[in-house]
This record gives sequence, C-alpha cells and structure tokens, in this order.
Amino acid sequence: MIFFKKYLHTCLSWFAWGLLFATGLTHAQQLNARVTVNTEQLASPNVQIFKTLEKSLTDLLNSTDWTGDPFKATEKISCSFFITVNGYDSGNFEATLQVQSNRPVFNSTYSSPIFNFNDKDFAFKYNEFDQLIFNINSFDSNLISVFAFYSYLIIGLDQDSFSALGGKAALNQAQQVLVTAQSSGSKGWTQGEGGLINRYFLISDLMSPTYQPYRDALYNYHYDGLDMMYKDQKEAKEQIKNALITLSALYKVRPNSLLNRLFFDAKVDEITSIFTAGPRENGEPIRPLLEQIAPLHASKWETLK
Repeated sequence: MIFFKKYLHTCLSWFAWGLLFATGLTHAQQLNARVTVNTEQLASPNVQIFKTLEKSLTDLLNSTDWTGDPFKATEKISCSFFITVNGYDSGNFEATLQVQSNRPVFNSTYSSPIFNFNDKDFAFKYNEFDQLIFNINSFDSNLISVFAFYSYLIIGLDQDSFSALGGKAALNQAQQVLVTAQSSGSKGWTQGEGGLINRYFLISDLMSPTYQPYRDALYNYHYDGLDMMYKDQKEAKEQIKNALITLSALYKVRPNSLLNRLFFDAKVDEITSIFTAGPRENGEPIRPLLEQIAPLHASKWETLK
C-alpha cells in the first residue's frame, strides 16, 4: 500500500512535467544521498583519501538495494551525510556524523525535513579504496554498519510519513543492523553509551509501542496535513495541529524523549512558517502547546499568533 501511495503522490506531483516522469523506469535503489567529508579540524590532511571516502560512501548509499522495493527516480529519498573528521591516524578516524533527510510535499516544490540527527560517537577504520559492501547478516566494519543503519532509518521514517506505520520493515532492518553491530565493541550501539542520545535509543524508541504515537503523528502531520495544503489550508493546518496534540500526549508520558527533540529540531522553522501564515486554526492557539512540549525553541514560538 505504501508504495502505491508514494507512486501516486509522485506521479501526480510531476504530472505537469509530462508523462515521461510518471511512467519512467523504476530502480532497485531507494536513496538519493549526498556525502560530504569535512577535514577542517585536521592540521594537514591527505586530501585524496577523504575524496575517495566521500565517493565510496556515496556509491554505497545510492547503489545498494536496501529494501528490494523498486523506486522511480523521482521517488528516491533525498538525504545528506556530513562527516566532520576530528582525528585521523593510519586509517583510524574519529568523527561526528550529521544525518538529514527530506520528503516532497504533494503538489508543491517544497521538501519537508523528516530527520536531523548528530551522531557524536562515530569512529571507524578505512583505507583508501577499501570496498564498501553491505551484508545484513554480518558486521564488516563500523563505517558500513553506521551508514546502513541510518539508511534503513531514513527509509523507515519516510515510509511512515506516507502510510501509517508503513516503515516497519525498514526499521526492523535498522534494528537488526544494531544487534549485529553490538558485538563489535564500536561506540554508539549499546545502551550505556552517549547518555540517551545514540543509535541504540534511537531505534529502540522507534520500535517501542510506547512511542507509536510519534510514528502516528509523523503520518498525520505529513500525509493528512502538509500533503493537503494545496487543497484546503485550514483543514490541513487542523491535521498538523492534531499531530502536534498527539505528540503532546506522548510528551506527558516521556517528557525527555529523544524522538520529541528530534522532531522539533527538524521541524521548528517549518511549524513556525505554517502557523504564522494563512487561515488561523480552530480552537485554542497552538503556541501554548508548543511552548510546553518544545521549550528549547521558545524564541521561535514567540512569533506565532
């Protein structure tokens, strides 16, 4: 069902550009990823190895068939991976990784941010021209596993935004990557590392029934809300407001939720834009609710009606 929704969403969005886009060839790859390796923290980096790493990771992300589901070129998920290398010595890297993804909004040129996460526990080994090939059943390197983990996470959240809980299979794969990687001793895969902000808690929370309202809200916000903006702005804003109310109920149970923080880190500017323009939503203003569940962004909420 989810792929029919994505297919319909994409075909209709691009129909004005001609039937070529609506009936184009499908591909076995799901991502349209951009990888950037930043070496400004290094004194005198060997530029070539970092360029090779950048290309190898881009090829891994964009050439791997992560799910077995055919995606059209216009359906591929736009995402970016920004590696900041803080230390490098003989093939050993100490780095941070910023991961972001977006999804298109129906009948619009706008792309909505879905995921924005800074992974601070990213250490890996890489020698120039190492082959980066992913195997779901084995741990071959921390570099490959981390990128595979976020690939499945991005796909799962994207699918959740098009179909209620539609990303279950991809998120299960992300969890399998985590379980396989835990025995490696690499950072970021276990419960006792990085406080509550690491890969372990990220996927554990997404798979937990306690946090299902987060995934429900993701669907409601995007598919019933943003995708309907072209048709009825007021009703679309009501659906977005309902999604935020769902998140507020989750906040009461888990006020320090990592997922709540990630949602508003990605969405704060978008939400501000939505509720400062167009017809006003019914009932109570949204501002007090946002100030309660996302107080770190209070300065942004001050601009709301």
